[in-house]
Amino acid sequence: MAGVALAAGATGAGVAWWRFQPHAVQDGATAAFWASQFEGPNGELVDLQAWRGRPLLVNFWATWCPPCVEELPMLNAFHTQHSARGWQVLGLAVDQPSAVRRFLEKLPLVFPVGMAGLAGTELSRTLGNASGALPFTVVMGRDGAVLHRKLGKVSQADLDTWAQLA
Repeated sequence: MAGVALAAGATGAGVAWWRFQPHAVQDGATAAFWASQFEGPNGELVDLQAWRGRPLLVNFWATWCPPCVEELPMLNAFHTQHSARGWQVLGLAVDQPSAVRRFLEKLPLVFPVGMAGLAGTELSRTLGNASGALPFTVVMGRDGAVLHRKLGKVSQADLDTWAQLA
């Protein structure tokens, strides 16, 4: 009986591990990403094509996601510290625009935010986020290719490692 319980536990852990690991980027997903456009919090156009040629950290987040909110100050600091070296940071809010606007009044971000809404969930899935969970971060190189992906809250160690790519 203990062997069955152990096997069931191991299977459950394996499924959970698989579910929360970034999966392969779908064919055509990178091109579709770069062709995307979003509205910013103040109605401005966030055209991703204009961002090509420089390293880009894209963070899918929502106001109702505690780990998302916790990592935003680190992403703000990353943007401030590394933008002179060419780094760009983009937040794609998988949320209601009104909630994002209220949130940004309390915690202004120095990096641009695009209102991705539910389309952001699907976009993140094409980039390897099979579960659609948040936060999800994608690091793109100067050539526009996906270099790294992380599901879950980023750490300072992640940011330090990625900063060396530029």
